[in-house]
Amino acid sequence: MEAFLTSAALVALAEIGDKTQLLSFVLAARLRKPWAIIAGIFVATLLNHALAGSVGAWVADVIPSSWLPWIIALVFIAFGIWTLKPDTLDDDEAPSEPHPAGVFVTTTIAFFVAEMGDKTQLATVALAARFDSLAWVVIGTTAGMMIANAPAVLLGEGLAKRLPLEKIRWIAAGVFVLTGLVTLAAAGSLGL
Repeated sequence: MEAFLTSAALVALAEIGDKTQLLSFVLAARLRKPWAIIAGIFVATLLNHALAGSVGAWVADVIPSSWLPWIIALVFIAFGIWTLKPDTLDDDEAPSEPHPAGVFVTTTIAFFVAEMGDKTQLATVALAARFDSLAWVVIGTTAGMMIANAPAVLLGEGLAKRLPLEKIRWIAAGVFVLTGLVTLAAAGSLGL
């Protein structure tokens, strides 16, 4: 349960103001089919984070167990610092018209591609390496993405203007750094 809750909370916070959340706003405004967009975000996130989580589980098997907590801790601290930099979305990253296959397919493809190399995808790698529970990490990170992006699609950009994005970024950064410090403390207490 810790893997699910930690994954959901970290990703939900990190996603606020993230490039893929900005993409959610743009897709909602341009394509105007909220349920198809939400379904596409869900499928893209589930696939993307299953892939990322699998990489994290593989990394946990490959890296010596004495190094892994230290590396993961430093990665979480780095994510905290990265979170402080606001994301932007280029015009060419969001489709202006749906793919001939429809809004669902358009969203799934656009969101999957936008999430590649994004901090929430990389956080999923680190979380899967940290927790020995791939399924709960993927379910948690996907839930976190949906917690942040479904309201973005349904309520639109007006929601973003009302949210204290700067404060949320600082909270997310703090949570990442705190997770890194807790991981370092646990590694130190285990004598690793």
